[in-house]
Amino acid sequence: MLFSLALVPVIIILIFIYKKDKKEKEPMGLLIGLFFAGMATVITAIIAELIGELIFEAIFPENSAVGQFLLAMLIIAPAEELGKYMVLRLITWKNKNFNYSYDAIVYAVFVSLGFAAFENVGYVFMNGLGTAIIRMFTAVPGHAADAVFMGYFYSKAKYAQLTNNKSDYSKNIALTMLVPIIAHGLYDGIIFSSVSTENVLATFGGILTWIVFVIVLFVFSIITILKASKNDFCIATYPGNVQAVYMPTYGGNWVCTCGMTNQFNFCSRCGQMRPVIDSMWYCPRCGSPSAYNFCGCCGMPKPMQGMQA
Repeated sequence: MLFSLALVPVIIILIFIYKKDKKEKEPMGLLIGLFFAGMATVITAIIAELIGELIFEAIFPENSAVGQFLLAMLIIAPAEELGKYMVLRLITWKNKNFNYSYDAIVYAVFVSLGFAAFENVGYVFMNGLGTAIIRMFTAVPGHAADAVFMGYFYSKAKYAQLTNNKSDYSKNIALTMLVPIIAHGLYDGIIFSSVSTENVLATFGGILTWIVFVIVLFVFSIITILKASKNDFCIATYPGNVQAVYMPTYGGNWVCTCGMTNQFNFCSRCGQMRPVIDSMWYCPRCGSPSAYNFCGCCGMPKPMQGMQA
């Protein structure tokens, strides 16, 4: 039972994130790989935290509320979030499936909840049913919220690279790491400092502040998910170094075998690709598909019959 309670919130959030990927579903093998890679970052986080805590305790020997807050902000949050980022970057940055903006959020959440699943099982078996219920509504969604912000800026960094915007790339890569670290650090730091003080009023005030912070964190993360899903767009790199931030649809609306009417090139319900139509042609200049008289990417006129490469 405890094992199920530890994993139920993880599964629910993963299903929610996956279903919000409307344009093109990600390969299940890739997502499972990211999940287990996220689990592996628990090991690197433990090592980094042990080393960091030894250094931190030498500088701040007293177990004060301020010390606990700084420990969370400077050691624990960076150790966990930077490990997740490194896995995300190594596996997905050059992956051919990373071709839509919302993909980054899906990837980041699967990595983060791999970490959260491993961590949650340990906490639940050590501390019992009460911990399982509390963490179901706090810690696990907290990891997911941090990942949503990581994925949001990670997507913007990828967009900036494809459009050759170096300043935006640097800014968004920094935000990819900093925003989750700050959010995670505040989550841990507020509660750590609250329970480490002997002042009852300070403890009560700290816990109340933490609850408000958690609610705000979750609300902002849900809004980010909904907006990113709604405004999802294709990031496609074409042959000959011609790049675009969208993949033009071709042939108008089409009806999938599942019965869904679609405008885009993949079914929003089941993910099936639009059937290739007879009149479709590939632009000889940039390689993008079109069913019109001009290429939707570079504007080149459709070649005359018999002249196509």
